[in-house]
Amino acid sequence: MDWRQMVDDKLMSPQEAIQAVKPGDQVMVAPINGTPYTLCQALYDRRQELWGMRVDHPAALFPWVQPGEEGAFQLRDLYATAVNRDMVNAGEVWYLPTACWREGEIPEGFLQEPDVYLVPISPPDRHGYCSFGPCVFLSPTCCRKSRTVIAEVHENFIRTGGENFVHISEIDRICEPTQPTGGLPLLPRNEEETIVTEVICTLVASELVKDRDTVQIGIGTVSSAMAVYLEQKHDLGIHTELLTSGVADLVQKGVVTGRYKTMHTGKVVGSVIVTPEEEWALIDGNPAFELYEFSYVDDIRNLTRQDNLVAINNSLMVDLTGQIASETVGPRVLTGVGGQTAFSIAAKYSKGGRCISVLPSSHMVDGQRLSRIVPMLPEGAVVTVPRTLVDYVVTEQGIANLRGKSIRERIGELIPIAHPDFRAELRSEASRLYNIDV
Repeated sequence: MDWRQMVDDKLMSPQEAIQAVKPGDQVMVAPINGTPYTLCQALYDRRQELWGMRVDHPAALFPWVQPGEEGAFQLRDLYATAVNRDMVNAGEVWYLPTACWREGEIPEGFLQEPDVYLVPISPPDRHGYCSFGPCVFLSPTCCRKSRTVIAEVHENFIRTGGENFVHISEIDRICEPTQPTGGLPLLPRNEEETIVTEVICTLVASELVKDRDTVQIGIGTVSSAMAVYLEQKHDLGIHTELLTSGVADLVQKGVVTGRYKTMHTGKVVGSVIVTPEEEWALIDGNPAFELYEFSYVDDIRNLTRQDNLVAINNSLMVDLTGQIASETVGPRVLTGVGGQTAFSIAAKYSKGGRCISVLPSSHMVDGQRLSRIVPMLPEGAVVTVPRTLVDYVVTEQGIANLRGKSIRERIGELIPIAHPDFRAELRSEASRLYNIDV
C-alpha cells in the first residue's frame, strides 16, 4: 500500500497544514539537519498575521529573524548557526546557553508543552511507524507533549534502532516537502587547515585513543574529522551526540564494534547523524546504529557509567591555565555549548576516561596571524570547559598533558604547543600575569 493511502485525510499541502497554527500559539521546530524547510517557509509566509509569535528552534538552519522584519518571530535558540549568528549577536535572538540535559526532559528555557511541533519524518512502514531519519534530538518527547504535530514526509529518510520512530497516529497533519531538510555545513578547510587537522587528529589517534575506548567526537573544523584517523584501532565504541563522517565506515571495517562498551554493548549510539547523505546507506537498517533523544545521549548520569569514555571536542581558544572557550570569541557568540560540557564532565568521572580539546595553534584573521593559545581569555569570553576538567590539549605543535598539573606545570605544557611565533610573548605574559617564569 502506498503511504499516501495510509495517511488518508491527514495529507495536505504545506500551506494547508500550517493553517493549524493560530495567532498566540507557540511553536517548536525540529533542529539541525531535521529542519523542515518546507513547513518553516510556509509558516514564515504567514508572518504578518502571526507577528511576534514565539518559535523555539534549537540550532536553527532557517532564517527566522531577517533584517527589516526582526519582530516577526521571537526565536529561541541554543546554537548560533550561520543563518542566525548575526542576529544572535545583535540581540534579536533569545540565545539559551544550555549545557546539561536530563533524560526525558525538554531543556529549561524551551517550550515544555508546545502548541505546535514541526518535524520531518519518513513514510510510515506497514505497521504505521515513521522514522525521524538522521535527527532524533527531542522529537519523541515533543511529539508527545505538543497539542498539534505537523510533519513533512521525506522519502529518503533512513531508519535506525533506538528511539528513532513515531507512529502515524501521533501525527495530526502531513505534507510532502518541496525541498530537503537542512544540513550542518562546515566551512571548507584551506591547505594549511587541512595539514593542521591531519597532524592533530593523527596525534590524538596514535597517542591518546586506546583500543576498546568509547569515543565521543564533537563537531568542529578539526574534531569532526577524527573518525577517519582511527582505522588502526581495535574494538572501539561510539557514544556521541552527533555522528560524524567516517564512523559508519569504521563500523563496516570492524574497527568500531562496541564490544567493550559498558552501556549499549555492540551499538553505536548517537542522537543526530551529520554525515554526508552518501554515507546513509551504511547506516540505514543497520542494527549496529541506535539514535536516542539528546536528553538521553547527553545525560551526565548515564555517561559516567560508561568506562573509558574519551571526549574529543573542538576549541576556539585556550588560556595558559587550561580554560577552554568553544562558544565565543570575546562576547561574540559563534556556536553553542552543545554536548561539550556534559561529555567533558562525564569523561573526567568515567573510569579510564579522558577529556581532550583540539584546536589549531593559530589562525589568520584579516591577513594577521593570531594565537589560539592565549595568556588569558579575552573580556567577555565564555568558559565552555573549566580547566578542572581538561586532561589534554592538542595542537599541530604537540600534546599538552594537564591532568593533575599545577598552574606552573600547565603553563609549561601549553607554551610548547603554541605557534612558535607567539611563545616568547606567552612566556612574558605568564611572568606578568601569573608570576611564573618558564
